[in-house]
Amino acid sequence: MKFTSICILTTLISTASSFLVAHRPSTSTITCHAAKLDGRKIKGDVVPLNNFILVKKAPAQDKTEGGILLTGKAKIVKTEGTVQAVGPGKTHQDSGITVQMPVKTGESVVYGKFDGTEIDLDGQPHTLIRDDDVLVKFHGDQLTLESVDVVFDNVLVAVDSSESATEGGILLAKSSSQTKRASTGEVVKVGPGKMASNGELMTMDVAPGDMVKFRDFAGNEVEIEGKEYSVVKMVDILAKY
Repeated sequence: MKFTSICILTTLISTASSFLVAHRPSTSTITCHAAKLDGRKIKGDVVPLNNFILVKKAPAQDKTEGGILLTGKAKIVKTEGTVQAVGPGKTHQDSGITVQMPVKTGESVVYGKFDGTEIDLDGQPHTLIRDDDVLVKFHGDQLTLESVDVVFDNVLVAVDSSESATEGGILLAKSSSQTKRASTGEVVKVGPGKMASNGELMTMDVAPGDMVKFRDFAGNEVEIEGKEYSVVKMVDILAKY
């Protein structure tokens, strides 16, 4: 009987020791990427939420196409950059279905001049923009007609530059042509479409090669390989011909 009690006690002690070892807190350290956000040290990476996109801004242009060096405020600040991180996407207001983000890490984007919230990350200028702020995306180092794509229900239109001239053929300066901004042109690229409440993409009613008329001042200007283009939403296109 005494021997049996000793065996039971030994078993209980062994079991308790095994439980304590198995549940002992780990002494290993989980290391996180250290960075500085707006000059303050943070732990971990900056992770965009909802439909926000973290973009590393492209360096300001310090030389004109003619080779003239620009300094200080004369430098041309580009509204483009490389996608560093992407949020999970927003949900459709009617169905709750998640809208797929139109860009991925490593792609380059062009966004509106007044879009986004600028932040300093590790001493480098970045900006947080929404997916709706993306005008075009492109692959590689240069924005070219071959590498460019439009997102959602956007349409890339090669604007008719003749609208910026008088009937006598005199070109108007930008300051003089604000009331005569080009609003017709040829469709060059068409986005995949806007997502409906059921998750399906809505049909785009135009195709590359179509000539279109869109609302005055509706498009966002983008220069590609020295030529002027306009990014127009499908809802702002009035007619095609």
